[in-house]
Amino acid sequence: AMEVPAHLETEQIRDEKAKVLHSIAPIQLTDGVFGQYAVYRSEPGVAKDSRTETAVALQLKIVNWRWNGVPFYLRTGKCFPRHSSEIAITFRCAPVSVFEPFGAGCTVDNNVLVMSIQPDESFKLRFQVKVPGQPVRLTTKQLEFRYSEEFESIPDGYETLLQDILAGEQSLFVRADWIEDSWRLYDPVLKASPPIFTYERGTWGPPEMDELLARNGHSWVTT
Repeated sequence: AMEVPAHLETEQIRDEKAKVLHSIAPIQLTDGVFGQYAVYRSEPGVAKDSRTETAVALQLKIVNWRWNGVPFYLRTGKCFPRHSSEIAITFRCAPVSVFEPFGAGCTVDNNVLVMSIQPDESFKLRFQVKVPGQPVRLTTKQLEFRYSEEFESIPDGYETLLQDILAGEQSLFVRADWIEDSWRLYDPVLKASPPIFTYERGTWGPPEMDELLARNGHSWVTT
C-alpha cells in the first residue's frame, strides 16, 4: 500500500511505509476475529484456561486518497493447512457485463492477482475467458510466473536477511516509529479482551473469519 519512494534509499522506503501506518483508521473490535486451535490448551506448558490467540483475521481501512474505500484483509495463524505468505489483489468487476443476458454459466467473476512471497515465489493472474463455441460460457484461467522455473538459484529468506545485516542494508528492517505505530493500532484491541473462537487444525481458522468478509460481500482467496 506504500507509495513509490523518490529513490530506493533506506530512509525514503521506511518513510513511505510509516505513512501507510499513519493512515490506518483505529481498529474496532468488529474489525477483527481471533481464534485458537482446538487442542492448543493441551500443548505442553500451555495453561488449561489460556486465552492466547493462535490466529487472527483483521479488516483495515487506509484513509488516504489512493486507498479510501478499499478494504484490506489480513489473516495469519498457526496450524493452518499449509505454511505460506501470499498477497491477493481482487479487482473490481466491470459495472455492466455483456454476458449477463446469456444466463447460467456466464457469471462474471473478479480478476485476481496473487503474489506468493514464500515458500514458492510466484505471480498468478486469474481471469475469465469465453469458452469457444456455443452455448456462450465463461471459464476462469490462470497465467503464472514462478521464480524457480526461470532462475537456477534463489537465496533462502534468512540467507538474504543475513547478507543485508553484513552489508548494513536496512531498507527491509522496521524502524522504531513503525513499531510504535503498529502498537498504537493493535494494543487497544488486545486490551479489550476480544472473544476467542475455536478452530480445528488443518483449517483456515474459525468460520467467523469467513463471516468477517462475507458481511461486506467478499471472500478469502486461497491457492
